[in-house]
Amino acid sequence: MEWLRKLHGTIVGLDTAPLIYYVEERAIYLPLVDPFFEAMEYGDFQVVTSTLTLTEVLVHPYKYGNQSLAKQYSSILLDSRNLKTLPVSAEIAAEAAQMRVSYGLKTPDSIQLATARVCGATAFMTNDDRFASIPGIELIHLDGLLKVL
Repeated sequence: MEWLRKLHGTIVGLDTAPLIYYVEERAIYLPLVDPFFEAMEYGDFQVVTSTLTLTEVLVHPYKYGNQSLAKQYSSILLDSRNLKTLPVSAEIAAEAAQMRVSYGLKTPDSIQLATARVCGATAFMTNDDRFASIPGIELIHLDGLLKVL
């Protein structure tokens, strides 16, 4: 996959939805997210995300008492060698505020993108239609990739 090869040696920001698709094995997205997370595990690229991702993915398992799923999410986000889950620092918060002003993003979206930008990501994987083209970072939109594959 050409889109995946282009990520080699880079830092990639990760939104919440692709992780959910991977862990919960959403069939339509598995041909994209399985190779992405496999390449990450092999060290082809580094992945960064916000602790906000942990908050978002744990809601469903906690609501339904699925401790196994909660552990799986926590393990991936907190124990993966090539995935860093970062707290919202003052620098990330300031960048997120600027992104809200410049691009009209909601706070969670701006925090996710700001985390990626502050960490030097050149790409950001999402499936959120609310993200517009943000200068300096390539958006990897899963539904968009499905259309070209």
